[in-house]
Amino acid sequence: MGTLIIIVFVVGYLAITLEHNIKLDKLIPALAMMAILWALVALGIDNFPNWFDSGQHKLIDGFASFTSEEKHHLLDETLLHHLGKTAEILFFLLGAMTIVEIIDYFDGFSTFKNYIKTKNKKKLLWIFAFLAFILSAIIDNLTATIVLITILQKIIGDKNTRLWFAGLIIISANAGGAWSPIGDVTTTMLWIGNKVTTVMLIKYLIIPSLLCMIVPVFIASFLSPFQGEIETIEDKKGATSKYGSTMLYIGLIAIVFVPFFKTTTHLPPYVGMMLSLAVVGIFAELYSRSEFSISHAIDVEGDDSAGHHSPVHASLSKIEMPSVLFFFGILMAVAALESLGMLFIGAESLKTIIPNTDVVVMLLGLGSAVVDNVPLVAASMGMFQEPIDSPLWHFVAFSAGTGGSMLIIGSAAGVVAMGMEKINFFWYFKNIAWLAAIGFVIGSIAFLGVRAIL
Repeated sequence: MGTLIIIVFVVGYLAITLEHNIKLDKLIPALAMMAILWALVALGIDNFPNWFDSGQHKLIDGFASFTSEEKHHLLDETLLHHLGKTAEILFFLLGAMTIVEIIDYFDGFSTFKNYIKTKNKKKLLWIFAFLAFILSAIIDNLTATIVLITILQKIIGDKNTRLWFAGLIIISANAGGAWSPIGDVTTTMLWIGNKVTTVMLIKYLIIPSLLCMIVPVFIASFLSPFQGEIETIEDKKGATSKYGSTMLYIGLIAIVFVPFFKTTTHLPPYVGMMLSLAVVGIFAELYSRSEFSISHAIDVEGDDSAGHHSPVHASLSKIEMPSVLFFFGILMAVAALESLGMLFIGAESLKTIIPNTDVVVMLLGLGSAVVDNVPLVAASMGMFQEPIDSPLWHFVAFSAGTGGSMLIIGSAAGVVAMGMEKINFFWYFKNIAWLAAIGFVIGSIAFLGVRAIL
């Protein structure tokens, strides 16, 4: 039964990795794999020799001698435990995604466009790189990439030039997401899983992440695509909301507030995110009573027929539920392997083969460029038993977050940029991958140096 479980996981994993080739959304194999794995665990639980206690982070002594009833009771408790931990991550993401959509509802992100006045390509590169680095740490690297490429499309007409800018935005956004607990899904997983704390994550990773962004951008600034000036900066001002910039600042402050809430109350981060969403929702509902429409101003005091819709409801309807369900499927699938002790035993074997954990973590970063980094980090959380804020977890956050930049399909930011600008896989591999690899290596070396000092 154990062999069958591994086969199901490998086949499901391959289906996720090859989603573009087989034209099957990765959500489908993730959910199918999760359900089949837990079904096999339930059917064969009487024959499994080991069971991993996720709360105590160790194998349960004498599990093989438990009665069938005791094993099934333990299965129910374990499933509920993993469901709760997974739900914490998902509700956190739902809250953050909704706040971002509310900001976008009021066209708040156009505020950034108003600050960009230069036509010099090299200056524009540094502006977009730092915007991606900072913005991704606040609203996550995926959303930051969407926002900045949308702005790019409004100010740069030449397609080839935009491709180069998009490639460096991917590198910068992934680097920026690595040092923030809310900047990347994998970092958020480690934070909510009590593997890292906000303060120590920033202390360990701010310098490596900054170098991971600065070095590739510095090198790229000397390349021909970033010489000279862009031909025109379009200035097409359509209808915008007078509350756009206000909602942008309120939304960003609300998201940044969450780590402080967690530190103060010691409650799970999703509680703080729900509070932030409620506050942002209050302002959104108040401002929407005089909100603009594409064609006319809306005054909807008691008149729904004028076209008014709740900005919160409208924003919730835009949430990428396929992504949320994918995270649910993959996290619960990995939890099935963890519960059987397979990840723990596999980690012990890997440590025997490769005693140097730094090499293992760097290989994790390389692996995240090829396959999805969410299951890799989920697996590492089951493989390693180091305490909270161990340097290992911070290195995992950095490697998984920035390693994916080496291939266009290696990160959520890369995949969304690929879709928005129709970036060719091999074009990215030829022109951008080497820059991302240099940044990854420089950042890793910097991390080892920071670790030695701290």
